[in-house]
Amino acid sequence: MDQIQNLNRGDLNFFLNQNVQIDIPSFILSLFCAAILSFFVQLFYIKYSSTLSNRKEFSKIFVILAVTTCIVIMIVKSSLALSLGLVGALSIVRFRAAIKEPEELVYLFLIIAIGLGCGANQLIITSVGIIFALILIMIYSGYMKNSRKDIEQTINLGVIIEQEISDLQINDLISEIKKISNELKFISMSRTENNTSINIDLKPKKFEELTLLSGQIKKKFKNSKVIMAYNDDLSL
Repeated sequence: MDQIQNLNRGDLNFFLNQNVQIDIPSFILSLFCAAILSFFVQLFYIKYSSTLSNRKEFSKIFVILAVTTCIVIMIVKSSLALSLGLVGALSIVRFRAAIKEPEELVYLFLIIAIGLGCGANQLIITSVGIIFALILIMIYSGYMKNSRKDIEQTINLGVIIEQEISDLQINDLISEIKKISNELKFISMSRTENNTSINIDLKPKKFEELTLLSGQIKKKFKNSKVIMAYNDDLSL
């Protein structure tokens, strides 16, 4: 029994006191791989991210975070003592950076994954995984952009004219709106003795033409208001 206890203690002392042996060329290669992959993630984040925060400012930490994670994993992976020390250090260090949007957290996980993979010398698997993730980001971003295209082009146009106008003038106004529209949907019209309101959903051929038309309406009818807003209704 005493021999077993002494053997266990000896094994434990061996694991705790072993020296860290790191292959320098492999270490440098891992650092370069982590830096390059994290730099590509940074470029994709700046280009494809939909977050409202300052992308360039936030993504400055990507390369440093990946390299730091890689260094830590390379050092502690061959030493039980250092691994236990890392657990204690992380229990003390607190990160107080505010993550405002889930997308930022996803990109941070990608960067940490790069550091972990490169630090574990799994360069091929890490590279393939990150490239696959970036391709998914690019495809998904393009899909979301196309799906929002109709929403962005659908505009609700409201014309309020605070004076009495004839039926002919109303028809002329609607005809002018039709000329600059690919699609048009009449929503409502309200007429009183001193006020005429027209509400239309449309997809303009060019937004500049719609802006010019609003100026012409203001010029033709002095007491008028033109209100334009994006419409989320895709039934047009």
